[in-house]
Amino acid sequence: MDSKSSYFEDLKIIKKVMEESSRFLSLSGLSGLFAGLFALAGATVAALILFKPGIMLTDEFLFGLSAAGSENQRTLLIIDAMVVLGAAIGISVYLSYRRTLRQGIRIWTPVSKRLLVNLLIPLATGAIFTIILYTQHQWLLLIPAMLVFYGLSLVSAGKFTYSEVFYLGLAEIITGLICAVVPVYGFISWCLGFGLLHIVYGLIMYRKYE
Repeated sequence: MDSKSSYFEDLKIIKKVMEESSRFLSLSGLSGLFAGLFALAGATVAALILFKPGIMLTDEFLFGLSAAGSENQRTLLIIDAMVVLGAAIGISVYLSYRRTLRQGIRIWTPVSKRLLVNLLIPLATGAIFTIILYTQHQWLLLIPAMLVFYGLSLVSAGKFTYSEVFYLGLAEIITGLICAVVPVYGFISWCLGFGLLHIVYGLIMYRKYE
């Protein structure tokens, strides 16, 4: 009986070693939670400071962005988005690095390099595509493009880490496609995709793995 128990214990150890060698398992669930909160905070700034109350869910919001006198609004929106992005990336790197220290492993490994490459290729492509849309004044497609390409980057990177990242990517893609069909709900789609979905993902990851 002891030998059988030892056999299964050895199998568990082997499985764990194989997972650690093929997947990056130091992502922090709290980073997803904070990313969602930062996104909602950025959306709140846009809603309360940059725009008139009550127009965020109307055509006036979308077509107001293309008005000749709204250059300052667009600039402030970009700054708002960049601050949210920088805060989300910063907290994600910090919490993941802190978790690797607790686990006693290195954060920069062949697996983490492959994860980063698979994440950045569609993400960088999406950033360039979004800039092209912006320069061509395609305001209705900006938020759908951000959501879809972000989702594609998560799906691409998901095979090198937890499966929850893959499913989060699918949810982001679906949200982006729905937003492309009904762009008047772009503000809600932003809050849902970059805010609520991240919070739910972060809570699931934290409870399940941490």
